[in-house]
Amino acid sequence: MSYSNFIPSVWAESINRELERACVFVEDCNRQYEGLVSKKGDSVHILGVGKPTIRELERTNADGNIEAAETIDGSDIILNIEQIRYFNYKVGDIDKAQAVGGLMDALSKETSEELANAMDKYVANFATDAKVAKLTETATVVTKDNVLDILDDAILKLQENDVNFNSGVVVTVSPRFYKLFKQAYITKDTDNSGELKNGKVAMYGNVTVKLSNNVAKTADGAEDNIMIRTKRAIAFVNPLTHTEAYRPESSFADAVKGFALFDGVVAREKEVVNINVKYA
Repeated sequence: MSYSNFIPSVWAESINRELERACVFVEDCNRQYEGLVSKKGDSVHILGVGKPTIRELERTNADGNIEAAETIDGSDIILNIEQIRYFNYKVGDIDKAQAVGGLMDALSKETSEELANAMDKYVANFATDAKVAKLTETATVVTKDNVLDILDDAILKLQENDVNFNSGVVVTVSPRFYKLFKQAYITKDTDNSGELKNGKVAMYGNVTVKLSNNVAKTADGAEDNIMIRTKRAIAFVNPLTHTEAYRPESSFADAVKGFALFDGVVAREKEVVNINVKYA
């Protein structure tokens, strides 16, 4: 085995570390259930509870009698772990290639970028989930003159759903949408220390604006389905990244194969809105 410095656990850890840097949509998901699953077919029950009724106790009620205890409606959303993306590639004359230096790091980064891209596309497509409300019945034509109004309407829709903006709200836009947004208004985030690596490009009030090419498209690519959401709206798990090196019998080369196991679900439908737009 020419991959003498290939250690599966180290490579998997490196890929996961790079994924955290590269993911845009995935970064703003609820990851708290990740430790509860480990293999394909596992599932997590995400329990939700309703809000209790707050009643007034009249001062004239000398006995302090109160109404009978109410039953709070709950919800049970099942997150099934079914998504697998794999890679399998070979490099010929590996010893000579390694002499150049940095081969393993380069392969790890390329693999991470492609896995991150696959995961992000999967999460981005939740914008078209039946449980996610559209901002408008049909896609709105967006221009630099109305782009801020469209964002304001989406923010208002979340506010009307009693969404707590202090917990973090993010809107992930496409390059075309961002171009119009930038023409209309932008307050740049000058802190380029670490958050910019995950697509963060601006703040609009107390909403983080991110940029991604993976925004879900419909109508043969003519319409963007942009998500504005809290970080609790979508639950996501990536419990396992597996890698291994091997020697294919049919060629003079070394190869690496592996897979990433993940899945997600819309966990809080009132905390996500599909800003469905098209362009003039």
